[in-house]
Amino acid sequence: MSALVVTGTDTGVGKTVFAAGLTAAMGASYWKPVQSGLEERTDSQVIAALSGVRVLPEAYRLQLPVSPHLAAEDAGIRIDLDRLTLPQVDGPLVVEGAGGVMVPLTRGAFFLDVFVRWQKPVVVVARTALGTINHTALSLMALRNAGCIVVGVAFVGPPEPDVEQTIAQMCNVNHLGRLPHIADLSQTTLSRAFSAIDMPTIRSFL
Repeated sequence: MSALVVTGTDTGVGKTVFAAGLTAAMGASYWKPVQSGLEERTDSQVIAALSGVRVLPEAYRLQLPVSPHLAAEDAGIRIDLDRLTLPQVDGPLVVEGAGGVMVPLTRGAFFLDVFVRWQKPVVVVARTALGTINHTALSLMALRNAGCIVVGVAFVGPPEPDVEQTIAQMCNVNHLGRLPHIADLSQTTLSRAFSAIDMPTIRSFL
């Protein structure tokens, strides 16, 4: 089974919107293993609305909108990493993590530990705002030191060519393109914006 993991440098960087565009562009199925926060639209619901693809049910749906380990503790449970085995699907699969690489799933495991188990290529989504060089470089370092395959970095936000190229050059990583903030977000506008993403490079890792 061909699968890609989408992670971010932080919470709220635009990872879910990017994952929606990627899933649609690949004609893939989508899976969010752990959802923290159920009061607003979940990431799976956003993906379904923006891509129209097959969305698999989460392994964990946790009420509190905080780090998964805290949301699980609030619900009186402990996340079992064995329940986070990649589901078998026909065709490609896009898997979205929660927040960033070092988000805790339990008091003894980060999302990074699950990425290592999966051994699937990882796309890092980063904002273009101030601080992104540090956050992106640290995320890439953590992934590579753990032995993960990094596809590249996709940016979200206003263009910052000097910053984007600094990350690509200093971190020796593929620049996968940039999504702008889309005011009227829909399947159509996202698909149009996603034409700026380097899909040939992404597909080469499958």
